[in-house]
Amino acid sequence: MAGLAMIMFIALFAFGSQYFGWEDAGGQIQLALFSAFLFGIICGYRVNK
Repeated sequence: MAGLAMIMFIALFAFGSQYFGWEDAGGQIQLALFSAFLFGIICGYRVNK
């Protein structure tokens, strides 16, 4: 499951603007995606421990 999440994150991070057509000149959408992924890892680690 973690591998699937990683692949989906990389695909959305790299090609999301082309697929969904959003304009991200300042990089704010990519920052939000990265933050959500990072916080998900942290929360998942804390729950699993």
